[in-house]
Amino acid sequence: MSAAGDRVKTTGPGGAGRRSAARLAAVQALYQIEIGGAAPAEVIAQFLAGERPEPEAEDRGSIVLPEPDARLFAALVEGVIAVRPQLDAAIARSLATDWTVERLEILVRIILEAGVFELTSMPDIPPKVSINEYVNVAHAFFGGAEPGLINGVLDAVAGAAGASPVPREGA
Repeated sequence: MSAAGDRVKTTGPGGAGRRSAARLAAVQALYQIEIGGAAPAEVIAQFLAGERPEPEAEDRGSIVLPEPDARLFAALVEGVIAVRPQLDAAIARSLATDWTVERLEILVRIILEAGVFELTSMPDIPPKVSINEYVNVAHAFFGGAEPGLINGVLDAVAGAAGASPVPREGA
């Protein structure tokens, strides 16, 4: 899987850009774990050591991705893996009645899982920020209807306030 192509936007080397890079890297790591069957701890260590997908050669000049926020990256990867069944259940409740989680393309499902995890387990991040970030990640990989689907599902999950499918720490 290539890194995001020319549609990824970051805000620079500061905190917001590092958090955006962490979300993108988490989706890439989760994809690698899903497709390759690698151990999550091994993939996390590789990504944090700088061994992660890079932009395609023609995009390298136009894309500058800051180093990902290591804590957010690891929390997303570990969290999605730990509560994937609950995340998929929340996604299923937000899909159209004729769709199932199993019908989703793998990368779409992974983006949704990461987004739902962030929405339901990281209350310090405003829902609008989380939704926007994962729609941007979707735009990095898809040019069709997928970003709209991701936006709709994440918005529905965020709108189900109080019905959090994943237990929050301290709750």
